[in-house]
Amino acid sequence: MMVPVLVPGDPFPPTNSALKDPDGLLAIGGDLSVNTLMRAYRSGIFPWFTRDQPILWWSPDPRLILFPKNFKISRSLQKTLRKNTYQVTTNQSFLSVIEKCGPKRHSDCESWITEEMIVAYTKLFELGIAKSVETWLNGELVGGLYGLSIGHVFFGESMFSIAPDASKVALATYIDILLNENVSMIDCQVYSAHLSSLGAENVDRQTFERMLSELIPSTKTAECRSV
Repeated sequence: MMVPVLVPGDPFPPTNSALKDPDGLLAIGGDLSVNTLMRAYRSGIFPWFTRDQPILWWSPDPRLILFPKNFKISRSLQKTLRKNTYQVTTNQSFLSVIEKCGPKRHSDCESWITEEMIVAYTKLFELGIAKSVETWLNGELVGGLYGLSIGHVFFGESMFSIAPDASKVALATYIDILLNENVSMIDCQVYSAHLSSLGAENVDRQTFERMLSELIPSTKTAECRSV
């Protein structure tokens, strides 16, 4: 089966046309403009490619999600949080977080976060759509995560840790913020044992897209609210 090749401005193909192998590959090409990325995430589609590849768009099935209310805190993480060893901030060092996340996405990739990706997501950060969480130890950035906040959904992109539990502390702290902001779901994209241990679960693509439609206001509704 051929994968559609997009030019900037093209609509995405139906997600049910995504390949099964590799799981979820939907389209190639297009661009990483704000409008394209927003259309993609609202439809449950995200970009994921390495430096030597064109832009690849994905819609995997099943999809890993985490309901903030179901977040599991282990005893060891509870102890770490009680010690207050780390300091946690939000949206203070977005660029540093995204740069440090790059090499960790896949062990067989040199880096999945290209300069093109950094520029694109920095624009989303400047618009208040992309968010970062930073974990500090004695003034050094030792962990964190970033993603997109759209409607009542947080689309988690990546996290990193160079100190024990640093990324988990960032996530645990941000979970409380998301609950206060009435965020009902975190998109974790693809399965990982680490996220599963924290309470994430797989759902099929159709269920995921239905939840997106319920949790993200339509473009017209959002425009009306901003007037």
